[in-house]
This record gives sequence, C-alpha cells and structure tokens, in this order.
Amino acid sequence: MIRQFEKYDIDEVMQIWQNENIKAHKFISEQYWKTNYNYVKEIIVNAELYVYVLKQQVIGFIGLNNNYIEGIFVDSKHQHNGIGKALLNKVKENRNNLMLKVYQKNTNAIKFYKHNGFIKKEENIDKDTKELEYIMIWNKN
Repeated sequence: MIRQFEKYDIDEVMQIWQNENIKAHKFISEQYWKTNYNYVKEIIVNAELYVYVLKQQVIGFIGLNNNYIEGIFVDSKHQHNGIGKALLNKVKENRNNLMLKVYQKNTNAIKFYKHNGFIKKEENIDKDTKELEYIMIWNKN
C-alpha cells in the first residue's frame, strides 16, 4: 500500500535511506552518507513523501520537491518486486514531467529509470562527491 508519509515514519525512512545509499553507491565513502544523515533527517520532512507499506512496515519511499525526484529507495530485501515502479507511477499520476539526478556509476538505477520512460538530458559533476551524474527527465505523452 502506498500512502503519504507521516512523521512517525521518519526512523524507518531514514534507515532505508542510509542503508540503500551505502549499498547502491559503493563508489562513495560510507562516511559521506553517515555524515549527512542528520541533515537529511531534518530536511526530508519538507519534501513531498510517499511510503510503501507492507505488513505495517515501511519498505520503500519516494521523495519529491515539486517535479524533482529527490530519490526512490526500496529496502534491498524487497527490491525487484515492482515497489519502486509503483512509487514512481504514484507520482507520475499528477505530473506532466519529472526530473532527477543519478550517479553515472549507479547503473542499476539508470536502467530502472530508462525502463520507466526517463531519458538522459545532460551530465554534470556533483559538487559534494565529485562524481559524474546524469540529469534525466520524464514527460507524459
């Protein structure tokens, strides 16, 4: 079930955020994610968030800032079951376009976004990590 984020979801959401960032971004120091944990925990509540709940446990979420996808995260034990796609489709319902940034080395995420209709628009270097990232966009047909 997908529903809007509630403040009591914060610990589960942040645990998924940290765990999955570390797993998906082996090319970035684990300490980077741990150092940014408290900052993200403070600001994440300002985003438009939807959580995917299974058996009363948050197992995934998507965060938006207007039409910019801040991130889609699914607990690794539940990946490849359509949860990320369901979260993405939830936000596509009420938007004509979406944009996101994804690290060039995160090939699984790039494959996922391409499979879901996103195209690479441009490239740049992330100022914090110095990693190459792609800016990808999706437009409703």
